[in-house]
Amino acid sequence: MGIPTMSLVFILLAVMLQQMIQGSQEPACHMNDLTALKGFAKCLEPDIGGWNWSSSNCCSFTGITCDNSSDIYGRLVGLELGNKRLTGTICESLVGLEQLRILNLSLNSLHGKIPANLFHFRNLEVLDLSNNYLVGPLPSAIHLPSIKYLDLSKNYFSSFISMRFCTSSSHIQYLDLAHNFFGEGLIYLENCTSLQYVFLNGNGLSGTFPENLFRLQHLRVLHLQQNQFSGPLSYGIGNLSNLVEMDISLNDFSGSLPDVFGRLRKLESFSASSNRLTGLLPASLVNSTSLLRIDLHNNSLDGPIRIKCSAMAQVTSLDLASNNFQGPVPASLSSFQSLRALNLARTKLGGVVPFKFRNLHALEFLSLGNTSINNISTALEILQHCKNLTILDLGLNFYLEEMPSNVNLQFTSLTALIIPFCHLRGSLPIWLSSSKMFPSWIGKFKYLFYLDLSNNSFSGEIPESLTGLENLVHKTALLKESCEHISLVKRKEQGRPHLVYDNICTFPPTIDLSHNKFTGPIWPSFGNLKNLHVLNLEENNLSGSIPDSISGMTSLEVLDLSCNNLRLEVLGLSPNNISGDTPHSLVHLSFLSVFNVSYNRLYGEIPSEGQFMTFPEAGFEGNEALCPRLLAPCQTK
Repeated sequence: MGIPTMSLVFILLAVMLQQMIQGSQEPACHMNDLTALKGFAKCLEPDIGGWNWSSSNCCSFTGITCDNSSDIYGRLVGLELGNKRLTGTICESLVGLEQLRILNLSLNSLHGKIPANLFHFRNLEVLDLSNNYLVGPLPSAIHLPSIKYLDLSKNYFSSFISMRFCTSSSHIQYLDLAHNFFGEGLIYLENCTSLQYVFLNGNGLSGTFPENLFRLQHLRVLHLQQNQFSGPLSYGIGNLSNLVEMDISLNDFSGSLPDVFGRLRKLESFSASSNRLTGLLPASLVNSTSLLRIDLHNNSLDGPIRIKCSAMAQVTSLDLASNNFQGPVPASLSSFQSLRALNLARTKLGGVVPFKFRNLHALEFLSLGNTSINNISTALEILQHCKNLTILDLGLNFYLEEMPSNVNLQFTSLTALIIPFCHLRGSLPIWLSSSKMFPSWIGKFKYLFYLDLSNNSFSGEIPESLTGLENLVHKTALLKESCEHISLVKRKEQGRPHLVYDNICTFPPTIDLSHNKFTGPIWPSFGNLKNLHVLNLEENNLSGSIPDSISGMTSLEVLDLSCNNLRLEVLGLSPNNISGDTPHSLVHLSFLSVFNVSYNRLYGEIPSEGQFMTFPEAGFEGNEALCPRLLAPCQTK
C-alpha cells in the first residue's frame, strides 16, 4: 500500500469538508466572518484576486468555503489561499473566523509571528502554513482539539511544541515541522497516540533517539533526517509495528543496527545513510519480506554482504555504498528481479562483475565505482544485457586495463556513463568511434546526457561522432525515476573537507574527457550540442583553433580547454587569419560562468565584453602572447 503524500491527505480532508456541506443553497456571509476577512486582507499584499468587497457575500470569494447547515447565514469553514504569492503578516483579526475547519496559507511569502490565538480554534482540522517566512517561538499553550493535519514546515520557527500539545490535540494524525530552527528543543509527542505521519527533519535536533516516539503505535512515516541525533539506535524501534517509511539519515547515530526488522513487517523504505553505524547487516534486515528500498550508504558497516534473495526478491533500490563491506560482489543479487537501482561503490568488494548480473532486466542504475573489481571487458559484456540500464558508474577500477574492442556491445538506454580515474590504456577502440552515434556499443546513445571518461590514458583524436549525441542536441529524454533514490559522490569541492554526495538527477549535462592523451582538433561540430552545460577537455594535447561555432552551445556554463596546445588569435584582428575563425563570439554565451584556456599558445587581446570581464586572470595565464585586459590594447602584427 502506498504512502499518502502531504497534498493527498490535505485534499482528502478538504473533499470531506465539501461533501458535508454539499447540497445546500449558496449561503449569505455571516457578518463576523466578513469583518474578520477584511481585517485579515489589510495585512496582505497584493489584493486577493476574486475578493470583491462591494459584495457582502464572502462565501463567493476565491478560496472560501461556507456551511449554512445550522444557520441562516453561512459560516466560513474553509480558507484556502495556498500559492497565491501573498506577502505580509497574519493579522490577529483572522481568529474571528470562529467556525474555521481548514486554513491553508502555504507557499506564500508571509512573515512575522503567528498570532497566539490562531492556535485556539476549537473546530480547526487542517492548518497548513508551510513554505513561508514565519518566525518566533510557537505558543506554549496550544489548544486545537479537532486538529488532524498540522504543517508548519519550511519556516523559521525557533522553539518546539510543548508537552501539553498532545493533551489538547490528541486527534492529530499528520505533523510536519520539518526545516525550521528548533535546535535542541525537546520532542513531546508520546500522548499524540493517533499520529501516523511525523516529519521532524532538518531542525538541528540533538540528543539520543527520542524514545517517546516508540509509543506511537499507529505511526506509518517517521522522518528524523538532517538533525544531530547521536548515540546507539534503540531496540524500541521494533515497537513501531505499523511503520512503512523511516528515514534517520544525516545524523550521528553510532553502533550497530538493531536486529528488529522482523517486527517491522510493513516497513517498505529504510534510510540510515551518513551516520557512524558499524558492524554487520542484521539478519532480520537482510531477510525482510516487506522492504523495497534500503539506503545505508556512508557508514562503516562491514563484513560480507549476505542477503536472503528468496525473502527480498521485491527490493527495488539497494544503496550500500561507502562502507567497509568485503568479499566478492555478491552474485546472489541477480535474483532481485525487481531491482532498479544498485549502489555498491566505495566498498572493499572485489573480483569481477558476476555473470548472473545479466539477468537484472529491471536494473536502471548501477554504481560499482571505486571498488576493486577487474576485467572491464567481462563487465561490459555482461552488463549490456541489462536492457533498461540508464546510469553506469565503473570509475576507479580496472587499473591499466584496455577498453574492449568488441564492436557488438550494445547499451541502448544509457543516459550517463562514468568511467574516470582508471588509467585505461590505448586509443579509443572501434566501438567508441565507428558508429553514427558515439559509441557503437551503446547503440545510438540516444539518451546520453552525462559522459565522464576523465583521468585515463586514451589517445588519438576525439571521435567527431561524439558531437552528435542526440540528447545533448535536442534534449530527447529525461532521467528515469530511479535516479531519485541514489546519490553519487561528486569530486571534493574547494573548502569542504568531505566528499560531496549529490543526486545524479541534479548533475548537469556533461562531457568530461580531461586528463587523457587526446590529440587533434576541437571539432567545429561541438557547436551542435545546444543542451551541453559542461565541456572539459583539460590536459590533453589538442591543437589548432578554438572554433567560433562553439558559440552555438547556448547552454554552456563551464568550458575548460586548459593545458593543451591550442594556438589562435583571441581578439581576431583579422577575420581571415590562417588559424581559422576566432572565438570572439564566445562573449555571447550568456550562461558561461567558468572559462579556462590557460597554458596553451594563444595570442592577442583578451575580450572585455560580456562576462569575460568577470573571469579571473588565472584562466588565461601560461599564454605568453596574450595581452592582459588591464594593459593597453594589443597592436596588430
